[in-house]
Amino acid sequence: MRIGLMDSGLGGINVLKEFVKKYPNNYYVYFGDNKNLPYGDKKEEEIVSLANNNIKFLESFNLDMIIVACGTMSSQFDKLSSNIKLINIITPTKEYLKKSKYNRIGVIATKRSIESNAFLMNNKLVIQKAAIEFVPYIEKNIGDKETILHDNLDLFIDRVDCLILGCTHYPLLSEDIKEILNVDLIDMGKVIVDSLNITNDSKQEINIYFSKLDENTKNNVNKILKDINYNLEQKELN
Repeated sequence: MRIGLMDSGLGGINVLKEFVKKYPNNYYVYFGDNKNLPYGDKKEEEIVSLANNNIKFLESFNLDMIIVACGTMSSQFDKLSSNIKLINIITPTKEYLKKSKYNRIGVIATKRSIESNAFLMNNKLVIQKAAIEFVPYIEKNIGDKETILHDNLDLFIDRVDCLILGCTHYPLLSEDIKEILNVDLIDMGKVIVDSLNITNDSKQEINIYFSKLDENTKNNVNKILKDINYNLEQKELN
């Protein structure tokens, strides 16, 4: 099967890793638009325009499906279009949680995702926080980690049963988050992989593109995809 994934930067690599772990024998192509990072503080119209441009690039690879592995882009999913099957990362997470034991659900996500209310569920209490400092810290090491963590997580202490990592960058801070919040963390990448039943019957090939490729990005991709073979290139979209 030929599967595409796209994200605003590094975060979707976590999702790619989960796909390769469960379905190793497929063709994967990934595009991370870190040149335009962060998406979370952009206007809806700009997010939609960038996302559809990313989709257009991935469509050129003759894919069977495209995974919108980005919470911010997924929050605008109804405005995205493709001639290939599109799957967003928020819907499977909500479907899983609606049927789960969790009743008090915390969400950290980007500013635009929180403002869209895409994570709200009728049958659950949902407490939301826009963790706008997380992505700049993860991608560019901007800010003090302890201050960023406590400023965004203390709100949830003793108030939630679980926490949705509503941006695919956030699992990179899972261990740090667990030190502050002793609750289950909901990794959307793991949820979406478990929600799909796809074929796994071709030769593994992984091609990764970033709109801006620097040493920091290369090192981070290598840390996440250790022991996995992949091709990594820079590709700026028009």
